[in-house]
Amino acid sequence: MTIPRPHRDDVLIAVTGLAGGLLLWSLGLHTTEGVRPLSGPWTVLVPLLAMSGLELLRRTLPIAALLAGTAAITADQFTPGSIATVLMFTDLVYAAVVYGPPASARRIPYATGLITVGATLCSLAWFQEPSALLLGLVVGLVSVGPAATGALVRDHREAAEAARLRAGQTALLAELDRREAITAERARMARELHDLVANHLSAIAIHSTAALSLDEPATTRQALTVIRENSVEGLAEMRRLIGLLRDSGDTAGPAVAPTLAGLDALVAQANTNGAASGLGCTLDDAIDADAAPPAPVALAAYRIVQESLTNALKHADAGEVAVRLTGAAGRALTVTVTSPYGGGPGPRAPGSGAGLVGMRERIALLGGEFEAGPGPGPAGGPARIWRVRAVLPMVDDKEPAA
Repeated sequence: MTIPRPHRDDVLIAVTGLAGGLLLWSLGLHTTEGVRPLSGPWTVLVPLLAMSGLELLRRTLPIAALLAGTAAITADQFTPGSIATVLMFTDLVYAAVVYGPPASARRIPYATGLITVGATLCSLAWFQEPSALLLGLVVGLVSVGPAATGALVRDHREAAEAARLRAGQTALLAELDRREAITAERARMARELHDLVANHLSAIAIHSTAALSLDEPATTRQALTVIRENSVEGLAEMRRLIGLLRDSGDTAGPAVAPTLAGLDALVAQANTNGAASGLGCTLDDAIDADAAPPAPVALAAYRIVQESLTNALKHADAGEVAVRLTGAAGRALTVTVTSPYGGGPGPRAPGSGAGLVGMRERIALLGGEFEAGPGPGPAGGPARIWRVRAVLPMVDDKEPAA
């Protein structure tokens, strides 16, 4: 077993105790007078040397040092005694409580109390004089006092350490919350940016490709007109998004979020953009007149239709894109968008899949259902269609559901 290297403070305590004990011994100052079983001139030095050596272990091996120190202080009672030996023993009791294992630190104060009571009773029984109580008082000062002081110091240190750990955990949780908020805000900004700009950029890409591939002045002029319109609208929406991200103070009012009332204009714009590729869009609004979707639900439905029309413009074959909305008060709002599905000829814009991810995230935040994928077409229509279906609960967070 390797003995740990003593702490420098322990070395200082040991050297100071030994030097003080040697000084008292050289001056002939002892704790008791009279004849002792071991009353030779050198007998006082044995417990003193042992106790000073044990002081080197007060921090690294506190319990072992206390047990050995108890034996040394007991042996010191058979000699004229040294106050330095007694003081170093009290320090060993204190160190055992402060640096020892938690179980020992709890037991030592009770054990010293029992020893003090036992020593007092034995002294009264042996001497049968009230002055015997002084012996119990001395034992209490040597054992109970240091043990109680050590318990108080240990409790204070543990409380300070617990407070430090709680502060660290609070800071960690705050940092995790901050990162989560930043991640959520970035995801929201990505969805908004994609929904606002992707539709216009897709139209620009498709019509610019058509203008470059077809050498017809009328077609080129029509394509350039569509490109210009989408460029202007995309720039305006980008400016509105930038305005939301900036801290504009009171100089500007909040941006107006799109509502379901704007679907007509959205479908009309999709018809204009898809005319060159033979794509037409229809809107069937079957929402009950008394059913007013909450603002978050209406915004999510608008963005789903917008993204679905953008995807149809980029990937669908010539044909009809059907948008249908159904819903009633107290029930769910269902958005269904179907478009021809296939790999027909014509200019196409590349896709990244971010649109589907954004739609799923929007629906998940509102606790709804979402599905998108190919399937067989209706009778008399295209062989296969791409179908997007979203179910949004029409319950406002400010009002409890009926």
